[in-house]
Amino acid sequence: MTREAGPRTSPLRALLYTVGAIVLVALAGAGWKSYRDLAAARAREALLEERIRQTSARAGELRGRIERLRDDPVTLERLAREELGMVKPGDVVVVFAPEPAAAPSPPAPPPLPPHEAPPPSEAPPPP
Repeated sequence: MTREAGPRTSPLRALLYTVGAIVLVALAGAGWKSYRDLAAARAREALLEERIRQTSARAGELRGRIERLRDDPVTLERLAREELGMVKPGDVVVVFAPEPAAAPSPPAPPPLPPHEAPPPSEAPPPP
């Protein structure tokens, strides 16, 4: 009884291959999670950059408004009149009476009964 000589894998070698395969799968999973996290961080970065751009534009608009309020008496007077209701001495103020409240609308009529199709003898001729 002789044994056939062939490639034989030792149990230790099979265990090493199995452990190696598990490690490779774990590394691939960790790499995929890292890739997704990086993509999410880049999307968040783009969103924040857009918000910074919008905020900077708004800050520039507000700076311009501050300058106009400091340096332009016409703008200051217009805003005082429109937003604060201020008047100059000697101006004539005309106050309009508020419009009377509109009369309440009449209640809606009751719904009509469902329409039934006419009998075939009374049906209108086709167009």
